[in-house]
Amino acid sequence: MKNILITGGAGFIGSHVVRLFVNKYPEYKIVNIDKLTYAGNLENLKDIENAPNYTFVKADICDFETVVAVFVKHNIDGVLHLAAESHVDRSIKDPFTFAKTNVLGTLSLLQAAKERWKENYNEKLFYHISTDEVYGALQFDETLFTEETKYNPHSPYSASKASSDHFVRAFHDTYGLPAIITNCSNNYGPYQFPEKLIPLFINNIRNNKPLPVYGKGENVRDWLYALDHARAIDIIFHKGKVGETYNIGGFNEWKNIDLIKVIIKTVDKFLGRNEGESEKLITYVTDRAGHDLRYAIDSSKLKNELGWQPSLQFEEGIEKTVKWYLENQQWLDNVTSGAYQEYYEEYYGQKDEK
Repeated sequence: MKNILITGGAGFIGSHVVRLFVNKYPEYKIVNIDKLTYAGNLENLKDIENAPNYTFVKADICDFETVVAVFVKHNIDGVLHLAAESHVDRSIKDPFTFAKTNVLGTLSLLQAAKERWKENYNEKLFYHISTDEVYGALQFDETLFTEETKYNPHSPYSASKASSDHFVRAFHDTYGLPAIITNCSNNYGPYQFPEKLIPLFINNIRNNKPLPVYGKGENVRDWLYALDHARAIDIIFHKGKVGETYNIGGFNEWKNIDLIKVIIKTVDKFLGRNEGESEKLITYVTDRAGHDLRYAIDSSKLKNELGWQPSLQFEEGIEKTVKWYLENQQWLDNVTSGAYQEYYEEYYGQKDEK
């Protein structure tokens, strides 16, 4: 596989994957397709936008004819599918958008791959990146999510991702399409859109704004550094077994309130404030509807079979993350103001491709 289509490559995790593949595999042709919704930001990829092995296409994965045209023009033989609506709160307010992008968009890509590859699947792969939220929720005394855990989604977001997972498996089982699925835990790191907890709180602490905490902050999440996730995707893409599912987790379970206090301590330190000074900004708010209590991933299959494990523990990763956001305040300000959305026209002009 030399011509790789990466969907959603201007987003948070997608931009890390695009950068890794462009830099690590100069012999590959990397095609990044992204609709550039609010979460797509080409400023995330300024450092590689002129690389000779990189092409950007502004398009909607739900536009089947355009997707097929991209497959044909660039002779795509590998897909890394990351494009998705991913914010749970938004899915509660607008489930139709999540169903369209996450389900029908995935179906569009699957059908394009099937038609273009015409069952000549040698050296082809459709790799679908999903979430641990499809598994539902764990209690505190339960074990971890494994690849055999029964699906039990609770939010419109997780339901849409569960449906897209099922479509990928159906295309593998029905048409023999070579496919792999991974389900990952919560990601954090540079370039994350600041509606998500960690960058939102870093930015709010910086600006002395309230830190809204759902319920009592008792919900538990497993946190994975985005660059570690990108490394896992690289390994699985090249060495994973077709038809398999792999869970990717950080082995970093944290209660939300404990996580928030680590963020506060770290940001206060970098800003020269007294330790814990910004805890006064914590504001408890009404819990989110259908808020799952705990997610926790068992990544032992990935570790044992392919040799991957996270490189960072959370305290080290959060230091790197806080430092990045504070050193890239212009990026944060561009995102929060909406100025980042002008970058496509500034750099690419009126063309759909570079």
